[in-house]
Amino acid sequence: MPDDPLDYARLVREALLDVPRGALRFIAREGLPGEHHFYVSFRTTHPGVSISPSLRARHPEEMTVVLQHQYWDLAVGDDAFSVTLRFGGVRERLHVPFGALTAFADPAAEFGLRFDQPREARVVQEPRGGGSAPADAEGGGDGEDRGGNVVDIRAFRRPEDEEGGGEPEPPA
Repeated sequence: MPDDPLDYARLVREALLDVPRGALRFIAREGLPGEHHFYVSFRTTHPGVSISPSLRARHPEEMTVVLQHQYWDLAVGDDAFSVTLRFGGVRERLHVPFGALTAFADPAAEFGLRFDQPREARVVQEPRGGGSAPADAEGGGDGEDRGGNVVDIRAFRRPEDEEGGGEPEPPA
């Protein structure tokens, strides 16, 4: 239901976006501590993304930037961040809404998040009539339709997440 005020996939995505928002606010205020540095990937086609035409031509769908040694004027708001970076010796200002993010990683901390759109969820339904809880209510079960409104979280997992992957790779 797109108009459901308890759209949990949206709520989780918004909560996870607080991680890069908080990290960027920290470094805007304090600078990058130690070996920390960020890879930030975003959809260049997302509404509100502002990059130069030359960068858009080189990155028509997605772009990854690195915040490490040479970045200037980092400004972080509630909905977006802006930063000046050097591309081919030329400084360029980028403005990126947090909703455009597809990945955020700090390799020094071995930390990464992906913000892909969730795949279609399967619904695990509770039995009707006030009976017992669904089989294996702690996360297992076979994911078949049982009659309520419980979303099977396994539908949101990507295969590489189950194999220990899922961290964005640095650009080549």
